[in-house]
Amino acid sequence: MSSRQRTKGESWEGGIAGRIRPLGPVRNLPIVLISIYAVVLLLAPLLFALSADFHAILATARQRLESADFSATGHLVWVQPNGARVSYPIAIKGHWFPGVLRIKAELGNGSKSGAGSNASAGSATHALIEIRPNGQNAIWIAHPGDKSPALLPFDKWSDGPLGSTFSYEDFLEEQTFWPGQTMVEQTKFGARDCVVVKSTPGPGDKTHYAEVKTWFDRTIAFPVYVEKTVKETGAVKEFTSYGLRHEGGLWSAHQIEMKSRGQAGSTLLILDRGTPKAKLTLKDFSPAELTRF
Repeated sequence: MSSRQRTKGESWEGGIAGRIRPLGPVRNLPIVLISIYAVVLLLAPLLFALSADFHAILATARQRLESADFSATGHLVWVQPNGARVSYPIAIKGHWFPGVLRIKAELGNGSKSGAGSNASAGSATHALIEIRPNGQNAIWIAHPGDKSPALLPFDKWSDGPLGSTFSYEDFLEEQTFWPGQTMVEQTKFGARDCVVVKSTPGPGDKTHYAEVKTWFDRTIAFPVYVEKTVKETGAVKEFTSYGLRHEGGLWSAHQIEMKSRGQAGSTLLILDRGTPKAKLTLKDFSPAELTRF
């Protein structure tokens, strides 16, 4: 070893290493690590709670579908850009059978309200929606005079009895079973504390939506607001729930407003009466019942 005296702040290593001057930031590294560790400790309970909320909310959403046995009546109202309305009576039934949720929607003839309505009152339509966790969903349609229901082609799923604002596919709630489920953020929606979940379909899922974002109330795990992004156009459809109520152990909304972002007009699904435990059977969803008007 060289006999030369090392100056303060220098170290000497043999070979090619030569003299190494200590870097200033290294002296502060322990303090930085301690600070990071302290932040992690402070955030850990919050992150754990949000993660627990996220998984609990997903489980509750699936359980809500997989235990469904309800019936409801009300109106589907088309609010035109000029404010004129067309109201259609609607009856909805839903029941979970092994491996499939069946929803039957019966839409009656419309009645116009308000001046300036340019919409046809339309004809009655019955729809049977089948939702499966594996994504193999199906929609059947029947009109007065039909002897049997017809399978609705996939390219018609984005249509609906009142147009595309509220389509047949919007009855599906298919996003609950999609493989892509991500917690986006915790935020407020009005006065409600919400967890926002982004759902994305897998390659085998039949859907016209690229993604669905759902604002779940953290306390009751109920969707209070939903945004659906259309694959082909990037258009966003907004669904807002009003008048939440708890009946028979289940949460539901009295009214759901559906709007296409940036466009005038909307569609309202108003549910006046319902039964959370309807004791439905397979017969209630049979082809004979679907074609009965």
